[in-house]
Amino acid sequence: MNAGDRVRVERADQTHEGVLLPSTTADHLVVKLDGGYNVGIDRAAADVEVLEADAHEIEEGGDGNASTVEFDEDLPTVSLISTGGTIASTVDYRTGAVTAQFDAEDVLRAVPDLAGLANYRGRVVANILSENMTPDVWRELAEAVHEEIEAGADGVVVMHGTDTMQYSAAALSFMLDTPVPVVFTGSQRSADRPSSDNVMNAVCAVEAAKSDAAEVMVCMHASESDDVCALHRGTRVRKNHTSRRDAFETVGAKPLGEVDYETGERPEVSFRRDYAERGAADLAIAPELNPEVELLKFAPGMDTSFLDAVEGKDGLVIEGTGLGHVHTDLIPRIEDLVDDGTTVVMTSQCIEGRVCDRVYDTGRDLLDAGVVEAGDTLPGTAMVKLMWALEHTSDPETTMAEPVAGELTERSVPWE
Repeated sequence: MNAGDRVRVERADQTHEGVLLPSTTADHLVVKLDGGYNVGIDRAAADVEVLEADAHEIEEGGDGNASTVEFDEDLPTVSLISTGGTIASTVDYRTGAVTAQFDAEDVLRAVPDLAGLANYRGRVVANILSENMTPDVWRELAEAVHEEIEAGADGVVVMHGTDTMQYSAAALSFMLDTPVPVVFTGSQRSADRPSSDNVMNAVCAVEAAKSDAAEVMVCMHASESDDVCALHRGTRVRKNHTSRRDAFETVGAKPLGEVDYETGERPEVSFRRDYAERGAADLAIAPELNPEVELLKFAPGMDTSFLDAVEGKDGLVIEGTGLGHVHTDLIPRIEDLVDDGTTVVMTSQCIEGRVCDRVYDTGRDLLDAGVVEAGDTLPGTAMVKLMWALEHTSDPETTMAEPVAGELTERSVPWE
């Protein structure tokens, strides 16, 4: 009897069936039930029967079975691009841990609800948890999306871990001009859990990829129920909860649109705000990023030596307080950075609102030191934008103060 075996366990008047997981003690069994939950059982009080040996054995390279999806000329073609993450995770029955093992074709086998919604092409750009995402992978991802659209895809769905999805969506928003939808999706809870959100998010993302909104979007649960997915603009979205299924929110506005999962036989996509229309833009890519950019969060009492780490960097984004402030002792050091050629951009730690360094003396001193205001651009988005602007514009300071991909909303001016 080994981890990965399918077993039937009888104890007292209870019978359990499931897959045996590794146990941390010699006295207990751990079984993953078909419903997704784990149960611990005292070995001495249990009668165990092995129903199937190695039911979930995982071998290098998988089982070699490729999924086949019947082509339907009446359906659009959606490319599924996998980068890893929880939506593409499964239980490793050797360790009991959840690990990213699925490639794009495995997603089709794991989410049969996708059948009949589109014709699919699949490719793997990376198989990593999203905390391991890097600017180099963003570039590879942008190039993969570009190639898929160039090859005729009517829409693209990117399977991505949720923890850094907002950064990747922002990066592709700047790197790509797209004539079709590019939709990021993931799941907060892995497929082996009864409360997993992977099926609904994947189905809604495919429907969004068939829609008329040719933008980079994030598609995730809009509530804790399995009813509606929200469509967030890639440069205005933020993950605001560690574990809730509706963790993602559009900051400063309502989501771009939504996908009603409970409407009729097929989910229904609708939009509430203006968007770039399908076919309006010519496909183009500008994938180069300058990685010499740091994001620094100011905190009361911060030692000025924290700025030593960014000396020689090409860019620095600061999360300041309120309207965009830091301790006055930091301002001379910031001015030195600017004089040495570092582009310094100010954002706010506040969830909503825009920086304005013209109200208080500290802000005015920061402007005099050469700091660039980023308006209401989200700090993470500002970091990615600065990486892009340093590579693709002759005046990154001006670019950071102007909207490029919906990341910066227009300032409200009172009517006169």
